[in-house]
Amino acid sequence: MNTRFSCDIAIIGGGLGGVAAALAACEAGASVVLTEATDWLGGQATSQGVSALDEHRYIETFGATRSYASFREAIRDHYRRRYGVAAMPDGSPLNPGDAWVSALCFEPRVAVDVIGSMLAPHVAAGRLTILHNHMPVAAETSGDLLRNVTVQRGGEAVTVAARMFLDATELGDLLPLSGTPWVTGAEARADTGEADAPEEARPGEVQGFTFCFAVEYRPGEDHTIPKPEGYERLRNRQPFTLTLTARDGMPRPFRVFESGPTGLPPFWTYRRLVSGRLLDPSGALRDVAMINWNANDYHHGDLIGATATERASMLDEAKRLSLAFLYWLQTEVPRDDGHGNGYPGLRMLPHVMGTADGLSKAPYIRESRRILALRRVVAHDILAAGRDMARAVHVADSCGVGWYFMDLHPAVGNPRSMFEPTLPFQIPLGALIPQRPANLLAACKNIGTTHLSNGSYRLHPVEWNIGEAAGALAAHCVARSVVPRMVWEGAAMRRFQRGLLERGMPLAWAIDVPPGHPLFVATQVLLLHGALAHGGPRAASLAVRPGEPIARAEASAVLQAVLRVAGSDAVPALDPALTDAPLSRVEVAAALAVAGLPADVSGDPPTWGDLCAALAPAIATI
Repeated sequence: MNTRFSCDIAIIGGGLGGVAAALAACEAGASVVLTEATDWLGGQATSQGVSALDEHRYIETFGATRSYASFREAIRDHYRRRYGVAAMPDGSPLNPGDAWVSALCFEPRVAVDVIGSMLAPHVAAGRLTILHNHMPVAAETSGDLLRNVTVQRGGEAVTVAARMFLDATELGDLLPLSGTPWVTGAEARADTGEADAPEEARPGEVQGFTFCFAVEYRPGEDHTIPKPEGYERLRNRQPFTLTLTARDGMPRPFRVFESGPTGLPPFWTYRRLVSGRLLDPSGALRDVAMINWNANDYHHGDLIGATATERASMLDEAKRLSLAFLYWLQTEVPRDDGHGNGYPGLRMLPHVMGTADGLSKAPYIRESRRILALRRVVAHDILAAGRDMARAVHVADSCGVGWYFMDLHPAVGNPRSMFEPTLPFQIPLGALIPQRPANLLAACKNIGTTHLSNGSYRLHPVEWNIGEAAGALAAHCVARSVVPRMVWEGAAMRRFQRGLLERGMPLAWAIDVPPGHPLFVATQVLLLHGALAHGGPRAASLAVRPGEPIARAEASAVLQAVLRVAGSDAVPALDPALTDAPLSRVEVAAALAVAGLPADVSGDPPTWGDLCAALAPAIATI
């Protein structure tokens, strides 16, 4: 039996990127079919078990889209209503797990319910059809266009015809089916120019994946699981240990439940999802910890390049690896008190992951096929080393922002780990657009990054942002009967970016002018037009300080941005007699006049905010 659907936009893959894409597209009025390989939407935050969000230090106030912030707030609201706990003891936002790796840790089912609530109005209105447990198996193209995609659930096939298609699958499964050019593994150094890339390309060098699981601790009880098949080999090959290696090569030994002598926090609280003491001071509620550690990362096979039989074998061994690590924790890990080994009271919690075996429904995937895009992000675009400004390389075609270390786990054939500092970066729109087909977009970790830069673009808020931008772009194209490549240039791109800003999506870093701030759109537009290109105090900080004047060191770039916003290519005139003074009211007025804008700017000297106000007429016409 083959069922057929027709819609504006087909989103294949229901992870965070797919969910965010569906929200954006439906909110724009498009009809959408969203498919998902499991029975849970949410990907890495739900079915893959990583419900401890990998984020950055500004996430509570800046550096995420408005819809992602709503997703986070709804999760917190669930715990507030259920347990009556409004915030952390120090007044900071509630973190139900009180974990040290993330500002927000929670049970996966909570995110499943939140996502369902966010999408429910669109399902009820008939704009959104969701197909759970469906995998893409075929695609039909005509010329440079993708016409339909067939997804399958058991013996039932569904063919979805659409005007735009988004690949939001975890491994980029739609790319080979649709004839989209793609790459996987590590590119050659001569190709990317990256210092840490290998001399020759290694397509199979893909980061390891992980089957996560959740446990509680019941002292005095024995919940030891049967010894997994091949336990000794799996233990010794990893090897199992709670000692990690720091960036300087020094060991970082962790204890299970206690802080060590070096002050390191406990392994137990690393990705704890529920803190019993925080949520229920009576002591009736037990902790729930999610286990996703280097010891149960599986990096001994490439799922992408594997046959169906090889893939099944890898997934089976990866599951046994995670079970073996649990068995080691129950029987062999050195106890914190130095007396004996193992904590048999560690009890697997299958209900947390929604599975019979207690392991996550799907493996946590760190690396996918990646499109050959109109624009590629390479490591030196974002690495902090060698840069003296606060932001990564400026991206004029930005469709979002993110920030995370360049985090690479051991890969097939390469045991190296990396955790290199980066600067707050942007997401290029061109990285979402493949060379072909013309009506396909990448909507998650399959965008045009490299093996190295992917390590920063694969995390929760960035994947959500990528998906949201892809969904908004798809709807934009459907409404105007154009393809994405036609939006990726000139005035068309600026109009699309303006729409993203109206959605509450930051496109450049300005931590003191967040979405909702009266100067948000104008500040973002100035930054997109290169206002900080020549350095100066604002380029050295993530804050733009809207109430302060424009320093002389940044005056030329700021005025040039003002003229560009107004559509002028004129060169700004600066008074050569003023070498240290802030940008003057006369100089700003002259630039505004050249651009055909009212020259009556308030403030003397004018502030960043004054410039934003003066640009309002020009911004309104974008």
